[in-house]
Amino acid sequence: MTLALIGVNHKTAPIAVREKVAIRRDDMPEILRALAARPGVTECMIVSTCNRVEILAALEGPDVSLGNFLADCSGLDQTELAEHLFEYRDKEAVSHLFRMAASLDSMVVGEPQILGQVKEAFAAARDAGTVAGQLGYLLQCTFAAAKKARSETGIGANSVSIASVAVEMARKIFGSLEGRTVFLVGAGKMTVLAARHLLQQGAGKILVSNRTRERAERIAEEFDGTVIDFDKLYEAAPEADIVISSTGAPEAIFRPEHGHAFLHKRRNRPMFFIDIAVPRDVDPKLNDLDGIFVYDIDDLQQVAASHMQQRSRQAVDAESLIAAEVERFHQKQRTVNVAPAIVALQKRAEEIRQSELARMSAKLGTLTAEQKAVVEALTRGLVNKFLHPPMQALKQAAREGDAVRLEAVCNEWSVPAGTALEDVSESLSSNEKSGEAHQEDTSSREAQQ
Repeated sequence: MTLALIGVNHKTAPIAVREKVAIRRDDMPEILRALAARPGVTECMIVSTCNRVEILAALEGPDVSLGNFLADCSGLDQTELAEHLFEYRDKEAVSHLFRMAASLDSMVVGEPQILGQVKEAFAAARDAGTVAGQLGYLLQCTFAAAKKARSETGIGANSVSIASVAVEMARKIFGSLEGRTVFLVGAGKMTVLAARHLLQQGAGKILVSNRTRERAERIAEEFDGTVIDFDKLYEAAPEADIVISSTGAPEAIFRPEHGHAFLHKRRNRPMFFIDIAVPRDVDPKLNDLDGIFVYDIDDLQQVAASHMQQRSRQAVDAESLIAAEVERFHQKQRTVNVAPAIVALQKRAEEIRQSELARMSAKLGTLTAEQKAVVEALTRGLVNKFLHPPMQALKQAAREGDAVRLEAVCNEWSVPAGTALEDVSESLSSNEKSGEAHQEDTSSREAQQ
């Protein structure tokens, strides 16, 4: 198996690109099944959030490419998208996945949402029937490593999120948030989280609008707010000082003509839009209007950077922990990879035992059932004792990635060629190369930091 992770995120692509690549939740099952149907893809899942669209796939071999899949889905020119794509294979892919789930790759390091988003992506792939044992085991290890990083380091202490950063920006614009009216457009988790932060800072009236009224009613009940029918969106918006929008609409729902109308009704009192949707809900041209302030996901990165210094020590500790968890995962994988060799070794030993018993049967004469049982136990015990050293040597060679020693042990015991030993050896060599590439990538990240 070759593991591949390919995509775009907030580090490699601006929001103008990410919103075109983003996959709507309703479209995810169909896209997952289309990806799984591609030649060479055995399992797959896709993480699509406001900050990233990343494909994780188990491939039949290293020659299988996924490079044009996102271009095909998004309608973007492949050459245009290529400059924003990143791709990791095998150990590097595992490292990136572990770091992502632990929020070490997030815009706001330590934010708690990403682990839940990865879990949701895994659940969606499971429901679509595109993940099984290989990715299933990898994701369980991923969740365990991320949980360990958050519980054993301070990376999750006083956690910040995109929502809390957005509220911080609102305070900079309005000063005090006391009595401000907040309009929640869309009822996603991040929108709700932002509302909680705003209320903690003294915000007053809460308006809620969502295409599904039932969902809007639940949110309004939680915050003692007022439900606005979605078709009354533009009539109600001028009441709001702060609009937090995240609808999942395919194109902007707030455009310059709406901004002019809002300002007229508000008598030019300022209005703040927090656009946490990808694709964006708010046309960036609204920012050109005096009195309207628009901030999208990428704008929040500037404020998020101020939190990095506070978390630098915790991030270093978490990076070390995640690196150790990645290495532990690959040691387990190497042991799994060498299983065919161990099975072949046991089979070869059993063949020798049976051959010797057949050769000696004439000399042993007729044996009672009890005597046969003793001979069986004796010969099996001897074989197990003789097998113990080479089996331990195989496991140790696998853990250390020593393909040469693996082949030497197998050759010494004349293990048949049809047992995928060559694949095991190739896998070990691939892991060594991937490990070297990962070390270079880690060094590069440390140098940039």
